Amino acid sequence: MKTVLERDGAERISERLLLYRAPHPRQVATFADDVRSGLCAPTKHLPPKYLYDALGSALFEAICQLPEYYLTRAESEILARDAGAILDAVGAPLEIVELGSGSAQKTRVLIEEALRRQELLTYRPIDISASALVGSAGSLIASYEQLIVTAYASDYFDVLLDGGLGRAPGSRVLALFLGSNIGNYDPPRARMLLRALAQALRPGDCLLLGADLKKDVRVLELAYDDPTGVTAAFNKNLLGRINRELGGTFDLRAFAHTARYQPLSGSVDSFLIASHAHDVRVEGLSLTVRFEHGEPIHTESSHKFSPEDIEELGKITGFAVTRQWRDAAERFGLWLLRVV
Repeated sequence: MKTVLERDGAERISERLLLYRAPHPRQVATFADDVRSGLCAPTKHLPPKYLYDALGSALFEAICQLPEYYLTRAESEILARDAGAILDAVGAPLEIVELGSGSAQKTRVLIEEALRRQELLTYRPIDISASALVGSAGSLIASYEQLIVTAYASDYFDVLLDGGLGRAPGSRVLALFLGSNIGNYDPPRARMLLRALAQALRPGDCLLLGADLKKDVRVLELAYDDPTGVTAAFNKNLLGRINRELGGTFDLRAFAHTARYQPLSGSVDSFLIASHAHDVRVEGLSLTVRFEHGEPIHTESSHKFSPEDIEELGKITGFAVTRQWRDAAERFGLWLLRVV
């Protein structure tokens, strides 16, 4: 698809799709940098964002089909049932901003509902991957003739803190942060992100926040350690990625996946546990790593929330909770927060 460079540096992908890239992106660590620092740390860890290479993303799609992993189905249930009530509570006319759009499948429900209320809709997704943005946005504008997409291929903070988020005069913004993605941030980082979002919006604008609810420990742990073993394969693929991309010698059979709920932090923490003492060589880093029997690598924390947690998070970041919706089994919640 041929693109045209606009005066402000944006790429005109098509008549209804404009793509911005961060002009001065913040320098971020590479996969190699993070693997080195994580495996050399006193408590070994690897950032969860690296779970999602091509194979990892395919495994995660499979996880979403598992009966134990209820999160995606529960959120989709709420949107299918309550999209109209959500948009009624926001008001019109509106624009939609989304942090981490991905395939935007769940977002389609809200887009369709918004287009029943107004003739045109601007959708502003933010995602680090330009190719993913162009793919999902292209599919959306092909499906909805009344949709205009202005996409931002950048880190969330690059867009929010640099004031790059545009809007039409007189419109209200509904920001989306779905999928319980807020739970993937540690509490200080989550507060920093929501505070930056509140400052980028205006009083009266809204945030629709998806968050997994605190519940029975067994239910939570099964969602992240299913008996079929798909989640274990997803987690172990991170070691496989090190082997493929950095010349690692990890024996995936020498590590066991485990997920445990931590009541103090309110999070389900995932680990890969060494089954015996051994050394692993990562040739691309000129690094040899020693593992002791039972030594863990922390790979992910998924924080869970009570309604009171969301109220407090909103209060300290510039939002006030106005409405909430839950699935029929009360496992997952969508909160509508308004900028104050």
